[in-house]
Amino acid sequence: MESFLISLTTVAVAEMGDRTQLLSLLLAARFRRPWPILAGVLCATLANHTAAALIGQRLGRFLTPTILDAAVGVSMLAMALWALKPDSLAEETGSGKPRGAFLATLITFFIAEIGDKTQIATMALGAAYPSLAAVVAGTTTGMLLANAPVVFFGRAFCDRLPLKAMHYLASALFLALGAFFVIRALFH
Repeated sequence: MESFLISLTTVAVAEMGDRTQLLSLLLAARFRRPWPILAGVLCATLANHTAAALIGQRLGRFLTPTILDAAVGVSMLAMALWALKPDSLAEETGSGKPRGAFLATLITFFIAEIGDKTQIATMALGAAYPSLAAVVAGTTTGMLLANAPVVFFGRAFCDRLPLKAMHYLASALFLALGAFFVIRALFH
């Protein structure tokens, strides 16, 4: 249960103001079909985070528990710094043939999530916890919790979110998790 809850809260908070959340806003404004967009977010996140957690789990097998905890802790501390940098959506979703909301979301969301802080966090969590299913379920649920309000309520909701405060909250969460893992590594 710990792995699910830490995965959920880490990704939900880290996603606030992230480029994939901005992408959700753009897709919601373009297609105005929230359910297919959320289905696309779900499928893209499941695929992306499953791959990330598998990679983390495989890499984690080669490390001792002390080294693994230290590596996860240091990566979480780095994520704390990264969370302070607000993201922006640098490119539009494309100007080719119009596609359905689901397919457009699936493709763009999967690509946008590659190398994103939530994917890297999922890799670290996959290395830290033995239950791959709990990590992927937690990170995917966190992603949906962060993106569903954006998809349903659009810009009116996002304009009211204190994004700067959310970045500080995400940074504090990563800092606390990083400290937890580093301290655990010191006492192994």
